[in-house]
Amino acid sequence: MNSSLQAVAFDVHPADSARSASGRWRAQVAEFLSGRRIAVAGVSRSGREAANAVFRKLRDSGYEVVPINPRAPRVEAVDCYPDLLSVPGTVDALMVVTPPSVAAELVRQAAQRGIRHVWFHRSFGQGSVSHDALQACAEAGIRPIVGGCPLMVLEPVDVGHRCIHWWLAGRHLVPA
Repeated sequence: MNSSLQAVAFDVHPADSARSASGRWRAQVAEFLSGRRIAVAGVSRSGREAANAVFRKLRDSGYEVVPINPRAPRVEAVDCYPDLLSVPGTVDALMVVTPPSVAAELVRQAAQRGIRHVWFHRSFGQGSVSHDALQACAEAGIRPIVGGCPLMVLEPVDVGHRCIHWWLAGRHLVPA
């Protein structure tokens, strides 16, 4: 992983301890989850994508979740929107679970709407983050969460996501 992406991803400074980086990550996650209306970009009609699992977990945890997919009028029995700019009303946060190639445009739309909380999903591999998306966050003054997903923190956390968190933390892709 590019070390500059890691620094942006966790807002880690060389003098910081792992504990303070972990504390900041958890604080960012808590801020993200403090909103009640969260858009999830990348949900699919099939329901078999990671974005759909995130959508369901947030919904089942009491959040109002707005699916974003330019090719689907409805997803998970909910009206779906082609982009963030089409969503009526306030959106508190954006969960990006898309190919990295569309992440920067989603960030720009979030900035236009005044959304300050953006989380890029990543488990194995690059996930949804791209250099352009991180640059768009920096230009908009958005401190994104890069890595992991809400399934690793919203109780109850299943064994699989506990293991994924452990694996990602061991590779310094999310704080422990």
